Amino acid sequence: MTWTSEDLQTFGDADELQIASARADGTLRPYVIIWAVRVGDELYLRSAHGPTNGWYRRALASGTGRIRAGGLERDAIFTEAAADVHDAIDAAYHAKYDHYDSSIVDPVTDALSRTATIRVVPR
Repeated sequence: MTWTSEDLQTFGDADELQIASARADGTLRPYVIIWAVRVGDELYLRSAHGPTNGWYRRALASGTGRIRAGGLERDAIFTEAAADVHDAIDAAYHAKYDHYDSSIVDPVTDALSRTATIRVVPR
């Protein structure tokens, strides 16, 4: 499946996105607020400070969940991002969030956070 243009616009433009990973029984965990970027027709999330954040580990382990922003909610699949998109993801984070202090943006664009990047696909 692919995102609709409305989904890409809404989720890609939202300053913050909410993500809830699925538990083993299919129920959703509480939503977590996270920054998200759009690269082409794809959505990506990064775990600031690397792969030890609980939301990241749970999302990747479950592989499914839900995202919401701007009045839209969609079921999603969470997968690891391909290695060849990290430069574009870094550029997207800088373009979207550099109006914040670098101490806030740097933790999602450093080498460690690259190891904790999720591609979000519609389910």
